[in-house]
Amino acid sequence: METIGPAEESLRLAEHYRQLTDDELIEIARQSKELTGMAQQALALEVSSRKLTVPAQEPPVTMRSTPSLSSFNDPNPPDENDPYAEDRQLVEIRKVWSEADARRLQQVLDVAGIPFYMGTEKATSVDDVTSNFAEGVPVAIMKIGVPWASQAMQKNYFPEDEPAEETEDDSDDLAVHCPKCHSTEVVFEQLVDEPSDAEDSSGAKYQWTCDSCGYEWEDEGVETKE
Repeated sequence: METIGPAEESLRLAEHYRQLTDDELIEIARQSKELTGMAQQALALEVSSRKLTVPAQEPPVTMRSTPSLSSFNDPNPPDENDPYAEDRQLVEIRKVWSEADARRLQQVLDVAGIPFYMGTEKATSVDDVTSNFAEGVPVAIMKIGVPWASQAMQKNYFPEDEPAEETEDDSDDLAVHCPKCHSTEVVFEQLVDEPSDAEDSSGAKYQWTCDSCGYEWEDEGVETKE
């Protein structure tokens, strides 16, 4: 029987809670103590993204602080005892330079089921962004979702308002390149389970196949253009 790794299970739970109604989420949140730690994290993210309020008679879901890039100035340090802290670290995948482009990117990430955070305020919706788009608004997601976001953006995200001097370079920021022939015709095959050795904290690896030359390899994330 195929074994589901912790990172893949985290994404599965996130998608499950995304499909529930607000009332269903609140009801589950009131009984969150009965859930696993991973399920509580996924539930908390969805409750937070919808800005729902859990009734006071039950303790509201407490969401662990998510480590972020230094550009987001998160004052809360990572939990050293959390085995999945590295997978939940925020990674900046793009900057958007207009509200229109921000909405285009939001639609792509929403369809892919990938939670995102915009600007230093970490807005979960374009409507909540207070940063100045003219100065470039960073968009971050959890590290575990980068491969999926990369493929979704390559196929469906076409910004129209990026600065001329950065358009050429940014167009390939998240392109995955074959280490052998350098083609971008790369297919994400599957997530490889994390090592069982407790001393190995490198995290999950990703398996790729090049459509151009057939080369297969594994790495810890997205390879960008050199």
